[in-house]
Amino acid sequence: MLAEILMKNSIPKILIFSRLLLGFIILLLSILEISYFKEIIVFLLVIGLLTDIFDGIIARKLNISTQLLRRLDSSVDQIFFISVIVASYIICPEFFKSNLILLSVLIGAEVLTYVFSFLKFKKEVATHSIGAKFWTLILFATLIQIILKCDSQLLFLFCFWIGIITRVEIILIIITLKSWTNDVPSIFHAVKLRKGLSIKRNKLFNG
Repeated sequence: MLAEILMKNSIPKILIFSRLLLGFIILLLSILEISYFKEIIVFLLVIGLLTDIFDGIIARKLNISTQLLRRLDSSVDQIFFISVIVASYIICPEFFKSNLILLSVLIGAEVLTYVFSFLKFKKEVATHSIGAKFWTLILFATLIQIILKCDSQLLFLFCFWIGIITRVEIILIIITLKSWTNDVPSIFHAVKLRKGLSIKRNKLFNG
């Protein structure tokens, strides 16, 4: 019985750390370029997205969604996305060269969220806002298009602007909060927390 409980409680961590392995495999595939490597990478990306969705859902369902777990989730997400972006660059360097300015601005905005968080709270970002979750889905779709076609125009521009808007919101959330808090759905929720009011989080996606 105890072993079963421990195993259940370990599921979210297993899902989180699995993304580290997936990121490494995706990088390796981009270098080796075996048969159907692009299709395999896309499949692994989908698996990575599913683990990202369900690690939080399962943790909240088991009532073990701690600050430490959420911070771990955010850190692993960053490593996973960096791995995928590097792999995308290896596969399609011309796309990155053609869109260097926009990509630099977007990456810079992402870095700024961490700079603000570390300067104010000495901790990494773990707001897991609804906007950021929406952007993650768009980013996945954009990366898939880039990997398969080495091109993305309208979708990439949409991804860029939504990315900028959601990064700005995250920075505003960090500025607004009096103390480090994980799982803040939006800037409006951050304002309520600053006033000492309770907020309602979605049990499934942001609880």
